[in-house]
Order: sequence, then C-alpha cells, then structure tokens
Amino acid sequence: MKNRNEKIKKHVKKHYAEVAKRGSCCGVCPSCSPTSGSSYAKMIGYSEGELKGLPDSVLRTVAGCGNPTALADLREGEVVLDLGCGGGIDAFLAAKKVGPKGKVIGVDMTEEMIQLAKENAKKMKIKNVEFRLGEIENLPVKDEMVNVVVSNCVINLSPDKDKVFNEAFRVLKPGGRILISDVVTHGKFPSEIRENLEMWAACIAGALDEKDYLQRIRNAGFRKVKVVAKSDFMEVVSSIKVRAYKLSH
Repeated sequence: MKNRNEKIKKHVKKHYAEVAKRGSCCGVCPSCSPTSGSSYAKMIGYSEGELKGLPDSVLRTVAGCGNPTALADLREGEVVLDLGCGGGIDAFLAAKKVGPKGKVIGVDMTEEMIQLAKENAKKMKIKNVEFRLGEIENLPVKDEMVNVVVSNCVINLSPDKDKVFNEAFRVLKPGGRILISDVVTHGKFPSEIRENLEMWAACIAGALDEKDYLQRIRNAGFRKVKVVAKSDFMEVVSSIKVRAYKLSH
C-alpha cells in the first residue's frame, strides 16, 4: 500500500509540475480546462469581479471544480489555510477578504507550483500570503493555528484522504471550519480505473463515493457537515462543496 501511494503521489506531482510550466492541466479531467483560464474560472464559479486584476500567470493554472472562498464566509483578521494551493488563486482571493490583519497560508507538494505562487504574490504585491512546500497529508502547520481551511479539487488526488482530513482537523482552532470543493462519484469505479495513474492525475481515479467522502470528514472529528452546493460534471462524477466545523471544546 505504501509503495502504491508513493507511486500515485510521484505521478501526480510530476503532472502538476508540468501544469505550473505550461498551464491548462489536462483535457480529460472534469476539473481541468482546455480553454482559457478566465473562461474556465467563470464556468466553475468565479465572478468577473474576483478575476479582475489577476494576472495570466494565476489564471492559466486554475484547475479547481468550484470557488471555495466564496462559500467560506471569510472574515477580516482570520487565518486561512489553502490545501493544494497551486498557482494561488484561492489564496489571493482569501487574502483580500481577511485583509492586512489576516493571513493566508498556501501548501502544495509541487515545488514548481510553490515557486509560481510566490512569484505571483510578488507580482501582485500581496503581503499577507505565505506559500509552503509540503504534503496535505503532513501539513507544515502547527496545531490549532488557523480559523479556516479551504481546498479546491485537490483532496481527491490524495491516496490517503483520512490523513488529510485528520491533518485539517489538527491545524484548525476550536470553532474553526473547513470548506472543500471536490469531485465525488455516484458509486465505485472498477479497479482498472482506480489503478490508472493518468486517471489519478485527471482527478477521477481518486474520487470517492459522496457518502464515503462525507463520512470520512465526520470520522476526523468534524461536525455539522453539510453539502452547500453540488453540480454534475459528467454521468459518473459530481462537484460538491462541503462545509464542516471543528466544534469548540
């Protein structure tokens, strides 16, 4: 199992290193776009106002399946963690909402994405963001450090989702919340898809059945787990937006 998980991570990391270099993550994945970044971003829920002023170096790597910052009810002064930040679009939108007294931390396992996100932040002169290299299964973040966790079509790429949800719970302050946009299935895929590395990188093979996905969030300790939005990408997969809370002690 360990060797399999490492093989999946290695392939996904290589794939998204290429995305950082060339943009447009693939032509198969329901969360990736063969069209221009701004057109695809609008299609998955970003508004004209949110996209205004974002450079092409941000838009060309948009590879999400929703707009989690729009549903996270971010407040001024909060600390936000973005799991799998990519080129930084959600981190930058969150940074604007939490203001100069707040902070956003973006984590990604791909060196090329972290470098791109840092360059984008410098280009846009955004000071309240920080990008850290690391795996979402082993977050480089202290216990109970953040108010909100967001993630956009990334957790499906992890071969150990239980660990991801446990880590998200660990770093959240009591009373904190998580808002996830991700791809889920309407049943189980056959093994030939589950073991296909290209299908993992395409956000398909790692997608879980919706009920299983929600139960794993609850198993990590989250309460008030709710699907706040849902849309079908194709017959076998849907995009869901989930909000959940780490209740106060």
